[in-house]
Amino acid sequence: MNPLSPEVALERLIASIRTRPATEIIPLEQSQGRVLAEDLCARCDLPPDNVSMMDGYAVRITDLDDRSLPISQRIPAGRSAQPLAPQSVARLFTGACLPLGADAVVMQEDSALEGSEVRFTHRPHLGQHIRLRGEDARIGDVVRRVGSRVRPQDMGLLAAVGIESVVVYCKLSLAVFFTGDELVQPGHPLEPGQIYNSNHFLLRGLLEALHCNVVDLGVVPDNLDQTLSTLTKAASAADIILTCGGVSVGEEDHVRTAVEQIGQIDLWRVAIKPGKPFASGQVNGVPFLGLPGNPVSAFVVFCLFVRPFILSSQGALDWKPQTYQIRANFEWPQVKGRTEWLRAQLHNDEEGTFLILVANQGSASLTSLVQADGLVEIPMGRQVVRGDTVRFMPFSGLLI
Repeated sequence: MNPLSPEVALERLIASIRTRPATEIIPLEQSQGRVLAEDLCARCDLPPDNVSMMDGYAVRITDLDDRSLPISQRIPAGRSAQPLAPQSVARLFTGACLPLGADAVVMQEDSALEGSEVRFTHRPHLGQHIRLRGEDARIGDVVRRVGSRVRPQDMGLLAAVGIESVVVYCKLSLAVFFTGDELVQPGHPLEPGQIYNSNHFLLRGLLEALHCNVVDLGVVPDNLDQTLSTLTKAASAADIILTCGGVSVGEEDHVRTAVEQIGQIDLWRVAIKPGKPFASGQVNGVPFLGLPGNPVSAFVVFCLFVRPFILSSQGALDWKPQTYQIRANFEWPQVKGRTEWLRAQLHNDEEGTFLILVANQGSASLTSLVQADGLVEIPMGRQVVRGDTVRFMPFSGLLI
């Protein structure tokens, strides 16, 4: 099976998704990061009345001249207003309802109080400092669409238009396990040849950021029978199976072989660096995703393929990562055979934003992920010279 281009691999992955999860109703305050399963419509106008944007005075512009005008009423926020009496003004505060008949608000800094009357130092224009009823949203307007992920600002808007609960897709459960006789958890002393299982914490954080329920099946030794047993258990326990390690061609790499015995491999090897030995398929009808074991390879493959697959499986429509064209302040030789993803930092100078590479581009260098601000794509056949623009995927958009 020849390595696929990353574009074809992602297209096949997304096309393989057949079903959406069930739905549930949850309180708005619990909805951050969840995927909406229906369009949400405003239940009231926003704002619900014409309101003042300032502390000041509601006026009728045609009443204004050089005279002082009496204050006929005082309107705090949250109180109803009486119609504005002719040849008078109303004292009101930020967020207060505008009295009927008023057509502008003069902020208090542009006024001079003279006993129970007020004189204005600046003549307002029509509609000044007024938020009109429904200018943000009208009752019945669709304010968020099905397939959107709820952000904090969405929660604020939904609350403002009277929505207290939302219909969302249920969380997906992912069964995760790691392969390798050398892996131990932090807190245990390292024996010769052993390493700490950093991928456990790396992937757990990535999955929880996507609001998945993680079924942690731990570390599986480099043994075919135990790999088969764990895959079977994973298929009965979760919506998606995610493994890390054991998908390459070494004698101790058993995951791909095990999947082929009790399921099928639909995709194996992608023409990227790092992360070539990525595999996907199914085990007993449950989607399977197999990551390489090197930490940077696992991270890159997760961001490029697993994250979009999970988001799309959750019903999200915004699964494509944000990318930007940014100036390269580095050189890179012509890439042959596969697309490379390099770790880079953002910097600024008098000409704007530019990218420099972190020093260590090895596929096992976790420090490079910590030092970097995102990933730079170098397509097959591309040579980069200083000053070229390159495609940049910031971690700030990938890790949410």
